Amino acid sequence: MKILLCLILCLTSNSKVVAQSPLFRVLAFYNTRVEPDHVDFARDAISFYKHLATERHFQFDTTTDWSRMNPADLKKYEVVLWLNFFPTTAEQRNGFTEYMEKGGGWIGFHVAGYNDKYTQWPWFVQFMGGAVFHNNNWPPLPARLHVEPTRHQVTRHLPADYVSPANEWYQWIPSPREQKDIQVLVTLDPSNYPLGRKNLLTFGDIPVVWTNKKFHMLYINMGHGDKIFTDSVQNKMYEDAIMWVGQKAGKSLLNK
Repeated sequence: MKILLCLILCLTSNSKVVAQSPLFRVLAFYNTRVEPDHVDFARDAISFYKHLATERHFQFDTTTDWSRMNPADLKKYEVVLWLNFFPTTAEQRNGFTEYMEKGGGWIGFHVAGYNDKYTQWPWFVQFMGGAVFHNNNWPPLPARLHVEPTRHQVTRHLPADYVSPANEWYQWIPSPREQKDIQVLVTLDPSNYPLGRKNLLTFGDIPVVWTNKKFHMLYINMGHGDKIFTDSVQNKMYEDAIMWVGQKAGKSLLNK
């Protein structure tokens, strides 16, 4: 009887350890003092990923304190998300650079990838595949997207072509596709042109989801307004994205 009781206690104890050990840990950074449509997106993204974290067994924390973009805080997580903003100080940028170069994971949405001639962060421009913001459509509109013919884990549940909910779509020059380390996963279909009413997208190769294969990273251009999570098909991409980055970064950091 004593032996049986010990076995039961051991099994119960072990199951608690498993339940308390997430597959990976995520820290999502956002800003509440930015464009209202970007705040709406961050709110919806946090709700989506909190629910998903329970289902898929990863830890999901959030913060509006961008000073936490430092080595001491970041080393506690396998993935960081930038939902609607980006580092603005040298300390924050250096902390992120070190984190990524040591094998950390990153997903940036929409304005998180924004950079122009005033950004003065050349490392990040190369991290993004040399892509520099050039133009955008306005107002936010749905758009037909083309999924690149790969078997990538991020896009495996997407059809070859589909209509994405309303978003402000960014054009980049040069296109990140031109850099050899970039793998483009989803592109704005040229059949959309001209896209917009006030600001128009009228030409060119416009990737909207890509990864730099030198890092555990993914950029997703969706992220403007409250319609981003209204499509169940596209939502699978957001789910697959965080699982892919989280598991890749987790294995990488485990081996450091």
